[in-house]
Amino acid sequence: MTALDPAWLARTVAIALDEDLGPEPGRDVTTQSTIPPDLVGAADLVARQDGVVAGLVVVPEVVGQVAARLGLAVPSVDQRVPDGTRVARGDVLAVLRGPVQVLLVAERTLLNLASRASGVATHTRRWADALDGTGAQVLDTRKTTPGLRALEKYAVRCGGGTNKRMGLYDVAMVKDNHVVAAGSVAAAVAAVRARFPDVTIQVEADTLAQALEAIAAGARFLLLDNMPTQLLAEVVAAVRGGEMATGRVELEATGNLTLDRAREVAATGVDYLSVGGLTHSSPILDLALDLEPLRAA
Repeated sequence: MTALDPAWLARTVAIALDEDLGPEPGRDVTTQSTIPPDLVGAADLVARQDGVVAGLVVVPEVVGQVAARLGLAVPSVDQRVPDGTRVARGDVLAVLRGPVQVLLVAERTLLNLASRASGVATHTRRWADALDGTGAQVLDTRKTTPGLRALEKYAVRCGGGTNKRMGLYDVAMVKDNHVVAAGSVAAAVAAVRARFPDVTIQVEADTLAQALEAIAAGARFLLLDNMPTQLLAEVVAAVRGGEMATGRVELEATGNLTLDRAREVAATGVDYLSVGGLTHSSPILDLALDLEPLRAA
C-alpha cells in the first residue's frame, strides 16, 4: 500500500494546527494556563466504535509539530495496530507518552485526521467485502474534502479499495460536456492524444452506442454511467465480444450504486464500481484520546 507523501503530510498538519492554534507557533490558552510544561503523562488512542482504522500514520507528525511549536520534548508514539486493521470498540490503537501539554494541544488535530481517514476506510471495507469473490473492485473518485484528497485516498486503500485518478493531471476523462465542446467522442479523444500522448484516456458512456463509439475512437477504459443492470450487462457483453479485435477494455460502472446492488452490478462483468460516497459521505469513526497523568519531571 502506497504511503502518504511526507512533504504533503507535514504541510497538511501545519495547516490544521494553524487552524486550531492560530499562526505558528500558536497557542492553546486553556492547556497552557492549566497544565505545567513539565507534567509528563500517557494517553491511549482508543476506538469507540467497531471499524477499520486508517490515518494512524499522522499521529507522530502531529505530536512532533506541536512539540516543536511549544519547545517541549516530542512524545513517543507506540502504534499498536497498522492502518487497515479491523478494530473493535475499546481497542487501544496507540499509546502516546510525553509532555501533557503536547498531548492535549495535539489531541483534536490528530483525532480529526485519524477519525476522518478511519471513517473512509470503514465505509470502503463494506464495499470491498460486498464485492469479495466477484473479481470487481471498488474505486474512489475526485469527490474528496479539499486539502485532504491524499489522506482520503490513502484511507480507501486501507479499506481494501482502489484509487482512480488522483486529479485532473494524471488521467484524461472524457465526459459529456467534453464531447459537446469537442464535437464528438472521436474528436475529444484525438485532441487529448495530440496534446497529452502519455496519459490514459477514459471515456464516459450512457448508452451502448456511445460505448461502441468510444472504443472505435481508441478508448480502452469506459465509464458506464447510470445504467440499469440489464443495459449494463448488454454493454459489457458487447464490449467483451469485440475484445479479440480491440484488446482488453476496462469497464467501470458508475452512478447510483448502492451496497445492496454491488454484487448484482459486479455480476455483469465490469472491472470496477466507482463510488463517490466513499469519500464524500463517509461518517467518521469515533476515536478518543484518553489521558492518564503520570508525574512531574
